Amino acid sequence: MEKKVLVVEDDDAIRDMIVFNLKRSGYEVIEAGDCQTARVRIADHRPDLILLDWMLPDTSGVEFARSLNRDELTRTVPVIMLTARSTEDDKVRGLDSGVDDYITKPFSARELLARMRAVLRRAAPEGDSDEVAAGQLVLNLASHRVLADGQPVELGPTEFRMLKFFMTHQDRVYSRSQLLDHVWGGGVYVEERTVDVHVLRLRKALAPFGFDKFLQTVRGAGYRFSPEAPGA
Repeated sequence: MEKKVLVVEDDDAIRDMIVFNLKRSGYEVIEAGDCQTARVRIADHRPDLILLDWMLPDTSGVEFARSLNRDELTRTVPVIMLTARSTEDDKVRGLDSGVDDYITKPFSARELLARMRAVLRRAAPEGDSDEVAAGQLVLNLASHRVLADGQPVELGPTEFRMLKFFMTHQDRVYSRSQLLDHVWGGGVYVEERTVDVHVLRLRKALAPFGFDKFLQTVRGAGYRFSPEAPGA
């Protein structure tokens, strides 16, 4: 499955060079020149890896990495810091911010790609990473299919994204506004009631198999996906 990489770098020439080499190596690449834009890209695209410059125009890469590490939804996304700061103190400070690796500029494309492969291997879950399961409900990311007890479940694209989010973030409550950000993306403006409509459609699709009970309404808070739902 093609890995998605977010490149956060304000130097156009360096960013273009990185993007060129990543695309040539088969990666899907998203770009940002500052941290504010990077947050929108993360909400919209959920990258598998972030390449992060230290010196950025709005927030330092170190502070941005710390904020990613504090957020439950991004703390598992691996980050490689790219910087010209090469002293031992700088490296320690960078790694202490929660990044997974630290590469000093200038660097070769071969070194960057090798470091990326190593970080992605460490971050990959055990087993088949293309599948997410909750009991006998299985979502395949590569084929974009959902099976319930071995039978196909017909879902629209929004319901598929919603189910993917719930299945990869089980047993926690998410508000409607959080679901809008992470299912529809930060750059899309729709009413919160839209979430209720798509939850209803998702439940309807899962109901024939008895898996609609996994998707619970938490009064006054939002929704939770739990395979340990009562009667499950």
